[in-house]
Amino acid sequence: MRLAISVGDPAGIGPEIIRAAVPLFLARTPGAQVKIFGDPRQFNALPVHPISLIETPILGQPSTANAPYTIASIEQAAAAVQNGDADALVTAPIAKDVLYKAGFSFPGHTEFLGHLAGGVPTHMMLASAALRVVPVTLHQSLASAIADLDEQKIVRAAHAAHAALKNRFGIAHPRLAVCGLNPHAGENGTMGLEDQAIIAPAVARLQGEGLSIRGPLPADTLFHPAARETYDVVLGMYHDQALIPLKALAFDEGVNLTLGLPFIRTSPDHGTAFDIAGQGMARAESFLAAMTLAAALR
Repeated sequence: MRLAISVGDPAGIGPEIIRAAVPLFLARTPGAQVKIFGDPRQFNALPVHPISLIETPILGQPSTANAPYTIASIEQAAAAVQNGDADALVTAPIAKDVLYKAGFSFPGHTEFLGHLAGGVPTHMMLASAALRVVPVTLHQSLASAIADLDEQKIVRAAHAAHAALKNRFGIAHPRLAVCGLNPHAGENGTMGLEDQAIIAPAVARLQGEGLSIRGPLPADTLFHPAARETYDVVLGMYHDQALIPLKALAFDEGVNLTLGLPFIRTSPDHGTAFDIAGQGMARAESFLAAMTLAAALR
């Protein structure tokens, strides 16, 4: 397995968790190869495809000047996978607001990688040993996520999750659970109509296609241990509905997997953590888990 690694924001914890995780991964994965797409000065003696920083980063103080460096790292690492020079992509965290100030026009990594892969539709799965989740809507305000929610988005997300579980995780008969949008999944329309008008028809349609899928289900009772035994993935209607339980259960081991790409891409489930960058406090477990999952997926 050959992994291409993009370095994320150079002022965040990305470089230090890469430096910590790569030697552990190589020691645990005989025959694996890693290439980091970044400035060699940040990565000691690790294997690096050189990309020069634009200015020397101050840890914990992100700069828009280095935004082109961050973007170039993603572009070149993704190209390496698409060209067959690597088998999977692992990305370190970016600071989206820093990139936006430099003219970056994509909501996040997930959408940008879909663009680099030829404009393919993408979805985000967060995965751990305890739980897998797929949010139907992604990096947008809660108000706009609710306004944008429709039957087709739910169907597309369900198909992406189902295909990933079968083709990547080797689950022959995936079981999907679908969160309701409103409290108590709308309580028969007394707490909102979206569950009955949008989510239930999507679930019925998917059941008609042969998927093992249930919902809409009250989100507040869907993530306790007994409930988690009944499904292989949960579809959340918006970003935090899906990611809060995953991060509460497995913050240091959770992995972000992009669905819909023609290649494997994983990343840790946390951000740049500017507040602790360079202080020796950053934990590399999630990045190591991202590398390990990338190597294990088909």
